[in-house]
Amino acid sequence: MSALLEVENVSKVFELSRSWVDRLAQRPVKRLHALDQVSFDIQSGQIVGLVGESGSGKSTLGRCIVRLYTPETGTIRFDGQDITHLSDQELLPMRRQIQMIFQNPYSSLNPRLTVRQTLVEVLTVHGMGSAEERAERVRDLLELVGLPLDSADRLPGAFSGGQRQRIGIARAIAVQPRLLVADEPVSALDVSIQAQIVNLLKQLQEEFNLAMLFISHDLRVVRHISSRVLVMYLGRIVEDAPTDVLFRDPQHPYTRILIETAPKLEVNRQPTTPTVRGEIPSPLDLPSGCRFHTRCPFATPICEQVDPPLTEIAPGHRLACHRPWLTDKEGLRFED
Repeated sequence: MSALLEVENVSKVFELSRSWVDRLAQRPVKRLHALDQVSFDIQSGQIVGLVGESGSGKSTLGRCIVRLYTPETGTIRFDGQDITHLSDQELLPMRRQIQMIFQNPYSSLNPRLTVRQTLVEVLTVHGMGSAEERAERVRDLLELVGLPLDSADRLPGAFSGGQRQRIGIARAIAVQPRLLVADEPVSALDVSIQAQIVNLLKQLQEEFNLAMLFISHDLRVVRHISSRVLVMYLGRIVEDAPTDVLFRDPQHPYTRILIETAPKLEVNRQPTTPTVRGEIPSPLDLPSGCRFHTRCPFATPICEQVDPPLTEIAPGHRLACHRPWLTDKEGLRFED
């Protein structure tokens, strides 16, 4: 069975603006390598988590999928159709099927539009229903995301962060998409509200069989909501595995360190992996070889010279590491 979303060898580079000093000195344009040869797929109704530190390229990947950015190389296929280089006009029917939930509920809503106007606008753009049907759809959407009906005629400024994110979710599902890209949808919310929003997304996914790319730096949330997890570092996927496999037996040193350092991810578990060294390198000046070798406690000379390919080490488990066996050989496997 073919996947709903197929991402194949996608790369994205941003050219940074030069200052007048750089121009006078004839310095070359700096190129920020945000994504490099990223490949994965998502099946219908599947939630895939995407984790990694800030600056790893997670949000850029999400924006490429919904075509807010156009990749330099690679292919993005949705339901078998190549959407990588479609024009805005050609993308319009596809945008109804792929929607995005943004990170910041305070900036993602137009402060001058009421909730009703926000929801009716997206329905109108996609030509869905008559005026009466749109009014009914607004009522249904508010009920689905747990907001009272009198919310419809209020402005975003009258709502809390969690309520605003519910409005953003209502806007995303208004056109009945098949795929949601959720870009850090709970990171700007209080911890007490995060679980409510995550549970709402899970409920909607189950009710409408939505596929979802759930982007987050919070491994606890990703473990709860996802059936599969992609781990990204400096624009590349370094590990891809089913959620239970990844958290039970992570093979990449970076994955292992992320899990070890996640707060309260497991109770009564003592750290077994050395702490990561230093900070994530700049995507303007990428390390040679394996991009993680500058921080990896297990790096060897080959890691500095050769970039390991992402290969399948077990059914459904891909890894980009020269020494996955090290975790077992040196007795660093997690206790079950």
